[in-house]
Amino acid sequence: MINTNITNFRKNLFSMLEQTIKYNEPINISTKEGNAVIISEDDYNGLMETLYLCLIPNMRERIMEGLKTPIDECVPENEVQW
Repeated sequence: MINTNITNFRKNLFSMLEQTIKYNEPINISTKEGNAVIISEDDYNGLMETLYLCLIPNMRERIMEGLKTPIDECVPENEVQW
């Protein structure tokens, strides 16, 4: 995470935003009133998707259970027909 103050952020706005977009590097901007964090759109969309999935009853448990399942047990070989 890049940590900067508002003055430095204003001076380097384009390059800092470009780094956030290209490398998904969040920016923490400190001001007199408090801090703000800027993240890339990709990271934002990922967070929103994660929140959505966590709101579905039992989804978190099903995902955790699925992570423990060996890949060869996930889809029987002859079950998928293209």
